[in-house]
Amino acid sequence: MTNPTTLTEQFAHRRSNFILRALIDEMLEQVRELDRHSATMAPDERARAELALDELMARVRRAALKGPAA
Repeated sequence: MTNPTTLTEQFAHRRSNFILRALIDEMLEQVRELDRHSATMAPDERARAELALDELMARVRRAALKGPAA
C-alpha cells in the first residue's frame, strides 16, 4: 500500500515549480495549435512553428533540470 504522506509530498513537489508548469502549459498549447493547423500551413510557416516549438521544448528541459525555483 502507498504511504499517503509520500503521495502528498510528491504532489507538492510536482506543483512547486510554477515556471516549469507554465512552460509545459505553453508547450502543450503550441502542440495543439500546430496539430489543428498543420494541414493548412505553408511549408515555411510550418517550419517556423516547428522551430518555435523546438525552442520552447529546450526551455522546458532547462527549467526541468534547474529544479524548483528557490
